[in-house]
Amino acid sequence: MFGLFDSIAEWFRGLFVDGIMGNFTRMFDEVNREINNIASQVGQTPEGWNSGVFSLIRTLSETVIIPIAGMILTFVLCYELITMIIEKNNMAEFDTFNIFKWIFKTFVATYILTNTFNIVMGVFGLAQWVVNGSAGIIGSSLDMDLALADLEAQLLLMGTGELIGLYFESLILSLAMKIISLCVFIVIYGRMIEIYLTCSIAPIPFSTMVNREWGHIGNSYLKTLFALAFQGFLIMVCVAIYAILLQGITSSGNIHTAIWGCAGYTVLLCFTLFKTGSMSKQIFGSH
Repeated sequence: MFGLFDSIAEWFRGLFVDGIMGNFTRMFDEVNREINNIASQVGQTPEGWNSGVFSLIRTLSETVIIPIAGMILTFVLCYELITMIIEKNNMAEFDTFNIFKWIFKTFVATYILTNTFNIVMGVFGLAQWVVNGSAGIIGSSLDMDLALADLEAQLLLMGTGELIGLYFESLILSLAMKIISLCVFIVIYGRMIEIYLTCSIAPIPFSTMVNREWGHIGNSYLKTLFALAFQGFLIMVCVAIYAILLQGITSSGNIHTAIWGCAGYTVLLCFTLFKTGSMSKQIFGSH
């Protein structure tokens, strides 16, 4: 009789061990999927992420914004020419070489304006190279096989009651991973919409870059562009740090404590993901 009860208890223990291992395996697989998903999403240029939206934004910019930018550029260049002429004692000390400088500035400003989207794509192309390069490094450090083997060894030493509690705790942690997926979705898609909005008006700030008084508008815009481009790298770093912290779940003496610690890491990751935008703008000095 006691042998039968022992067999049933052993069967229940094996059932919960398999359930817990299944939850952790799915959780670690979800982490790896999120990292791969983030690498594929943030590692793309605006044109590659959604060509249809990019085509719409480019068409609107070229048909609506560029004419306005051309008017602003004309005003800026005329203002600079007038200022240049009268600042030297009403042309009494005027240097004719300044005319050639003004012509060169006009050429550069026109070239920048007509190649606005090439410059924008160059910035995001650089960020894409950085993200793709880091994806290989991050992906190679997330082998969970050894961690799962150590976890299973610890589970086999636990009693049935402890395994039941641990099973429900692992379910909660699996639910937390779904929340992570939602946060990643919001951050990535929100960032891309912000990028498209920023790109749509690019010709206007670019039209002011060659002027000393107005150039701060273009410089600030360029900083914002770099901040948005490299925010993807910060997002990848955040998720990679979270994934590596999860590996510590098997090195803890108390698995229950480690699980709730991972739940805390999850909340922290959600908070950090939403902070990557402002953090990137602070790094690049964009306001």
